[in-house]
Amino acid sequence: MAWKWSSGAKNGASEEWTGFIDQGVSLEGTLQVTGTFRIDGNVKGNIISEQTVVLGEGAKVEGQIEGNRVVIAGRFDGVIFAKGRVEIQPKGVVTGEVHSPCLVIDPGGIFDGRCHMLGSSDAAATVTIPIRAVSQT
Repeated sequence: MAWKWSSGAKNGASEEWTGFIDQGVSLEGTLQVTGTFRIDGNVKGNIISEQTVVLGEGAKVEGQIEGNRVVIAGRFDGVIFAKGRVEIQPKGVVTGEVHSPCLVIDPGGIFDGRCHMLGSSDAAATVTIPIRAVSQT
């Protein structure tokens, strides 16, 4: 069974939820999904999705994420490859590398690592930007 999630697109499009990993659940290995997937538990390994990967506030993920859109509200340490955009929300913490044509860091979000901004037409044309952001309290 798949759930529907409105991604906020103006055309009213929604994405199908494939599932989620709740708090208190730990997974080590490779997770491959076709739809949008949410993680609120602990994952060590690779996460591969054709749609959106959401790391909730309780998520602690170490490894690699491949997806169209990646939203981080928890903690992530590793490498992200996104075809669309990467969003670091106010409580999100990302340490490592981001490869994406679009990176959005909300106020309060933390990114410590290296960002590779991919060109929309040619993945070989990249701009590398080292970033170290610290939230102000």
